[in-house]
Amino acid sequence: MGVFEVSLLLVVVLFGALASGLWVALALTLTALAALLTRPALPDAQILATSFWSASTSWDLTALPMFIWMGEILFRSKLSEDLFAGLAPLMRRLPGRLIHVNIVGCAIFAAISGSSAATTQTIGKISLPELKERGYDERIAMGSLAGSGTLGLLIPPSIILIVYGAAVEESIARLFIAGVVPGIVLALLFMGYVALITTLKPSLIPAAADVIVEESAFRSLGRILPTILLIAGVIGSIYGGIASPTEAAVIGVILALVIARAQNALNWQSFREGLMAATRVSAMIAFILAGAAVVTTAMGFTGLPRELATWIGSLDLSPFALLAALTVFFMVLGCFLDGISMVVLTTSVIMPLVTQAGFDLVWFGIYLVIVVEMAQITPPVGFNLFVIQGLTGQNIFKIAAATAPFFGLLALMVVLLAVFPDLALYLPRTMFSGG
Repeated sequence: MGVFEVSLLLVVVLFGALASGLWVALALTLTALAALLTRPALPDAQILATSFWSASTSWDLTALPMFIWMGEILFRSKLSEDLFAGLAPLMRRLPGRLIHVNIVGCAIFAAISGSSAATTQTIGKISLPELKERGYDERIAMGSLAGSGTLGLLIPPSIILIVYGAAVEESIARLFIAGVVPGIVLALLFMGYVALITTLKPSLIPAAADVIVEESAFRSLGRILPTILLIAGVIGSIYGGIASPTEAAVIGVILALVIARAQNALNWQSFREGLMAATRVSAMIAFILAGAAVVTTAMGFTGLPRELATWIGSLDLSPFALLAALTVFFMVLGCFLDGISMVVLTTSVIMPLVTQAGFDLVWFGIYLVIVVEMAQITPPVGFNLFVIQGLTGQNIFKIAAATAPFFGLLALMVVLLAVFPDLALYLPRTMFSGG
């Protein structure tokens, strides 16, 4: 079979398997098997077994279940309540007032959860009822939450950056550090938009001042101190060279257990529920990654990535044109797949193109995460939209419409990252200049 025929076969098999409701991991494995069967001389069973084993024993992935468990523990603590109570008095004087609690709260919680859906769920569970009760427009409340929730993928420790780093064999510590500045810039873009739109349309926020228990700035900061300490413990240990990402994940779990216990939110039931939830999510991700590893290996044997890279090279696209094409590609793909599946599905195919175009793999990882963030808020498979639908009961397309301005800001962030690559590269280059 020729390259075109093989490509067509694999596309049909993959999308046919996904459309039938088959698990992503099994769909990937089936696609890999179909690819291997086009080369009859290959030992299919051996290749499948070896690829599965290699993907399952990667040391980089050991951080994944620990960070997921940390997020699950904190999800069951009173941390989100304290975040809202601590941030509300500090944000009320800004244009847009308590809407900023959504953004700043998500940015802070992103630094301890590593998950977009968990960040959206945890902050939204507290903020949305409070904002509705105080008379804030529901659209700006839902939109800012859905958009800001995507920061969970970018601000370290990010689960998807761990997955990407393992897939392309890039330093996870470098990727974590690279996500800091873009994450802060994106949060500032969201806050700037909220300030602008609420100034232009005062009806979006209540005319009367919010009824908030007056607290000193010291007491407000005291409420978010546990969160700050947790971030300092996890991220500071990585940046300071004290711990690897895996060791930092263990530190995070221990600190999360201490915080939950101090808040009287830790008992045997919550401990067990958090552990089982983390196990289920980790197993799902590991299974998907194993399936993706098989596809990567099978693709190598078929020669498709090489042929695709050669074809793209023959088009003589500029790096910016290639980036624009990849952005459209990921946006379309994001309408049907979740973020992790997008990364593991496409890595084996696009990495040759990325390398050929001369993109830095750390920079490309941050770009990829931002594009995946856009996918998190696009129907029909926008996980953040589903989370908010579960919290509000609103129609998914109404939520998507409310989120559209924040989708535009994410697209703007892609442009800024392309024009100013140092947004992602300055910190890793500076901090690792000696190595």
